[in-house]
Amino acid sequence: MWARRRSRPGPAGCGVDELRRRRREREAALRKARRERQLVSKRLLREDAEEADGESAAPGPALGASEIRQFLQLAQRGPEEKERQCALISLRRGLQHPETQQTFIGLEGSIRTLLGLLTSNHALLQLEAARCLHELSHSEQSVVAEACLPATSYLLTYLSGHSSDFIELCLYTLGNLVVESEAVRKQLLPQGIIPALAACVQSPHLPVLEALGYALSQLLQAKEAPETIIPHLPCCASYSHLCFCYSSVLASSLPQYMLQLLKPGPKLNLGVAVEFAWCLHYLICSQVNNSLLISQGALSTLGLLLLDVAEAVQRTNNAGLELLACPVLRCLSNLLTETAAESVEGQTQLRDERIVAALFLLLQFFFHKQPGLLPEGLWLLNNLTANSPSFCTSLLSLNLVGPLLQLLPVSNVVRVLVLTVLCNIAEKGPAYCQHLWPGPLLPALLDILVFSDTEVVGQSLELLQLLFLYRPEASEAFLQNSGQQALEKHQAEVQLKDRVQVLLQKALHQ
Repeated sequence: MWARRRSRPGPAGCGVDELRRRRREREAALRKARRERQLVSKRLLREDAEEADGESAAPGPALGASEIRQFLQLAQRGPEEKERQCALISLRRGLQHPETQQTFIGLEGSIRTLLGLLTSNHALLQLEAARCLHELSHSEQSVVAEACLPATSYLLTYLSGHSSDFIELCLYTLGNLVVESEAVRKQLLPQGIIPALAACVQSPHLPVLEALGYALSQLLQAKEAPETIIPHLPCCASYSHLCFCYSSVLASSLPQYMLQLLKPGPKLNLGVAVEFAWCLHYLICSQVNNSLLISQGALSTLGLLLLDVAEAVQRTNNAGLELLACPVLRCLSNLLTETAAESVEGQTQLRDERIVAALFLLLQFFFHKQPGLLPEGLWLLNNLTANSPSFCTSLLSLNLVGPLLQLLPVSNVVRVLVLTVLCNIAEKGPAYCQHLWPGPLLPALLDILVFSDTEVVGQSLELLQLLFLYRPEASEAFLQNSGQQALEKHQAEVQLKDRVQVLLQKALHQ
């Protein structure tokens, strides 16, 4: 992210190169934290099933072993199909309880019986058996997920079926299973889960596409994904002494279709876009081959989508927009850290001011509606301004320093990011510092120095260091407004005292 530039003269012990090095280290730590803070979740379609069947939303009673056997036997050999279906419904509602799930998988032949019903010629029984598996897949116990291993090959087969509702249910069940157990993932890869998912991406049914995005995002979150799921793999993989040919995500058609589904326009569906934006986020975070994604137009698509989302927040209060904005911001932030992005940055085909203006619209939206998402937008603004004087110029020409400073009261994390963006601008030299100072920045920095948070104060010192270096008159104004007293409050702090001392010497001898 940080370009190598020739060293400029600076105060002894804390020059521009040293300031840049500190930011690089801090930025690397933050980027690593973002990669590790993944959204591991499970999706449950229980309410949809109950609404479709006119059932009560209340869970059924927990079941003992004898009751489970009774329902399974009735589902297998009941005299009428309706009676068999009711038995499976009762079993499924009982499986909403963790204790029933444990009892069920402990019964010999229970999964085998359920699979027999799943593969029967009775569509209603198939559907209820699949719903039972779906309840099991939602368990928080990995042993329950692994007990469903024999069902995975059937679930994959049914993805090529004709019932969109059934395909959707199978996709969510697979998504729940793959995120829980490495054993499940190891079995599903040779069985061909990636080609099966790639085949689903051309479905005309939006619920299927949304379920597909969910299942794929769950698969891409696996810790082994960068090594065994995402990159191009050898054609063969051994499993049970047989050889299976299976693809990888980047070798499949999934990335191209993913980007198509994220293109703004009348066909863009919010639910589908959210799921596939997270898929793209996990692909990018893997850092396996981001240059490939960039060459396929990821920057251009995401940039246009950012403009579209920013425009949408002005005309609607749709609560789902922030769900899309978050992964889009993360994707752009991480792609912009790639050296490959520098050579193809023109692919965005967007003027700097459009991107910056759109980003500030989102920051204002987050400030009023979702302040917890402000760091995501500021992280992108940081990456945009770190290496690009043109983006810094856009921010200044649009008079956005004031709106940026208005975000300071939100949290310490926001304060650090706002100050980092201002450091990016100040680092570009005297002409940029002239636009920062004078103005609202001086009182804002004096207010910040009242805080005791070491990282916030440290970032403030860094900004002052750059301002004093490139705009010497700033130090005089700072001292005239009780700046010396504000700095001296931090002289006793071990992590700050040397930097405070250097800054005071610089200001007093300017």
